[in-house]
Amino acid sequence: MLKHMTRGPLKGQRGITGLETAIILIAFVVVASVFAYTVLSAGIFSSEKGREAIGSGIGTTTSAMSITGKIIAKDTDGDKDVDEIVFTIASVLGQESNIDLAVTTDTNGDGLLSDEANKVHTTVISYFDRDYTIADITWTKQGLGKNDGDDILEAGEKFQITVDLTALPTTNQLVAYDSFTIELKPPAGAPIVFSKTIPAVTSAVMTLN
Repeated sequence: MLKHMTRGPLKGQRGITGLETAIILIAFVVVASVFAYTVLSAGIFSSEKGREAIGSGIGTTTSAMSITGKIIAKDTDGDKDVDEIVFTIASVLGQESNIDLAVTTDTNGDGLLSDEANKVHTTVISYFDRDYTIADITWTKQGLGKNDGDDILEAGEKFQITVDLTALPTTNQLVAYDSFTIELKPPAGAPIVFSKTIPAVTSAVMTLN
């Protein structure tokens, strides 16, 4: 009886041919290739986004310009209070900053640019002291030395900035021993901020240390 049961191949079963094996292997390779490409593409995309984020972070935390030379306070009318703060800016290490220094005209002469109807400036200067804050104060510029005559701070150029303190009320004039802070905020990049104290003896022109 045992001899009868093991005679011949079992019905309903067949072996795997070489062609079928090759098809299965090819399918595995294709799936693995697609998966590897997806992972690689995702990695490249993530790296690119990371590089962009780092570049953007550097751009917003570093300034493309700096103050060069002295910071000057001027008493233009001889009444023993400061009427103007003057300083010079240049591009950092001669780099191309492309900072727009277009100036809005203070048409009503109140020392404020915030109330002007036709604003063209994108660089904003703010004034702070212990008692008073002016978010968008009047300022003007003058090109010094090599300059192509436009409003853009470019490599190798310098601009003298004059901050007009007309907006300060008569009860809060900047006088001897007073301290103040000026913040220059360009359209992009970190602002320039400096704080100074008026010397004990005021004169027409004072160098601030």
